[in-house]
Amino acid sequence: MTDTTSEPQVTEIGHLPVVVILERRIATSRWADYVWSAAGITVGRGTGGTDRLPHLIREDQNTAYFAVEGLEVALYVDECESYYYNLISDAPQAYVLAHAADDSAQPQPFRVSMSFDEAHAYLEGDDQVYAVAVPAELYRWTEAFVIANYFPEKKRKRKLRDWTADDSVDPAS
Repeated sequence: MTDTTSEPQVTEIGHLPVVVILERRIATSRWADYVWSAAGITVGRGTGGTDRLPHLIREDQNTAYFAVEGLEVALYVDECESYYYNLISDAPQAYVLAHAADDSAQPQPFRVSMSFDEAHAYLEGDDQVYAVAVPAELYRWTEAFVIANYFPEKKRKRKLRDWTADDSVDPAS
């Protein structure tokens, strides 16, 4: 008899707090002052801020880094297939969804997703989507959720019909 009490039993929607790290670089274009991107995410609540306002972490001559706290990764059972294919890809990604910034204004992250399908849906709108590497803790947490909730359907070949033996088809037409 094996002890399974230490294994994660995830059966419903999961939430994991994360902090998004935004990077601001000086633009080389004459039409924008800065270029923004997501440099990464870390698992945890950070300093406990929930206001989602960016806090300056570090700044040098050309680059500044900001932490955006108060975000969560939420996992849903109906998105398990997308999570599964993300996890088995060569480079799993987490997707930072942010409201688009005007010109070089700062983007406003509002969600982090592990689903490519969800990220793609937001990308078709006016929002920005930044793909970042998945931290190990987030990977393991998502993997446990997928293992507990995803049951891939077995691929079946469709049965071929012998069209020459079909009486309902008129060979003259």
